Amino acid sequence: MKTFFAALFCGMMLAAAALAEGRLHIYTWGEYTSPELIEKFSALHGVEVTIDEYDSNETMLARVRGGGSGFDIVVPGDYAVRTMIEEGLLAETRPDLMPNFANVDPDHVGVYWDPGRRFTVPWTVGFTGYAVDGRAWEGETGSLALLFDPPAELRGRIAMLDDMVSVIHAAERHLDVPRCTANPDDLRRVRDLLLAARPHWRSFGADSINRLASGEAAVAMTWSGSAVVLREQLPKTRFVFTPGPMEAFSDSIAVLRDAPNLENARLFQNFVMDPANAALTAEFAGYATAITGAGAHMSEDLRAAPELNPPADVVAEFVPPCAPEVIAMYNAIWTELRR
Repeated sequence: MKTFFAALFCGMMLAAAALAEGRLHIYTWGEYTSPELIEKFSALHGVEVTIDEYDSNETMLARVRGGGSGFDIVVPGDYAVRTMIEEGLLAETRPDLMPNFANVDPDHVGVYWDPGRRFTVPWTVGFTGYAVDGRAWEGETGSLALLFDPPAELRGRIAMLDDMVSVIHAAERHLDVPRCTANPDDLRRVRDLLLAARPHWRSFGADSINRLASGEAAVAMTWSGSAVVLREQLPKTRFVFTPGPMEAFSDSIAVLRDAPNLENARLFQNFVMDPANAALTAEFAGYATAITGAGAHMSEDLRAAPELNPPADVVAEFVPPCAPEVIAMYNAIWTELRR
């Protein structure tokens, strides 16, 4: 029966492609979308694409929760996808029935944030860690202590992400306490660690990696893809894989429930599951992809990038959304930290 519906859906997709026109409005992370990819989609389907940018999942959620945003597509991280599905913010576009779904890595189909992929398609896969400018620091790396209890030479030279969940989860990992812990003693330790570390940090921002590039910082909490792009400018930059569970993330292409251009958004979902198109995203953003066959269209330099090939002992950890009462405590800690 599923085969029948898949064939029917493919026919509908082809018909929509033949008739496509109009617009597609994408709301996504900054410096994350290949212009070549957008030009290719526009030329293929006759769709005018516009892009607005955000700097965190929380910023995106705040913008779209009220409805009527005018956006068609958003690019949420895994935990944000789960939240958006639970809140009814996403259209059930059935990517699992689209023609290019066969290209999705099976390991990225039964995911906790969208089991079976009824709402979303994979966009990028990466790690959250930190990068070090080898010109400024040649000492030991490999521990989160470099962020939370840095040596004297690095104090005041650390750029942090402006990402409440990632920063607090990193503190939990450093203290070896469970992610999303509701234990008051654990959370008190997390708070104390963060407040003690705060004087050693130069900045918070989604552009932490740019602080490294400019020489303002020697260490930057960042994402693996950003570190790939930076290493092209600063060859001595290295992305650090830390011991123990390390934050992994997977961003996805999702369609808002009230998308004004729903069919064009579906076309885009199918489009990015083509291996050659997934490779354009990987090459531009520097991240791994969950689309099989994309590697054949990627440069050898990217395929061999150390940031995309973690050591065998690295444990990737995808963390589901924390309970509302935990998020409330996180918010209190974060508000105090950012005063």
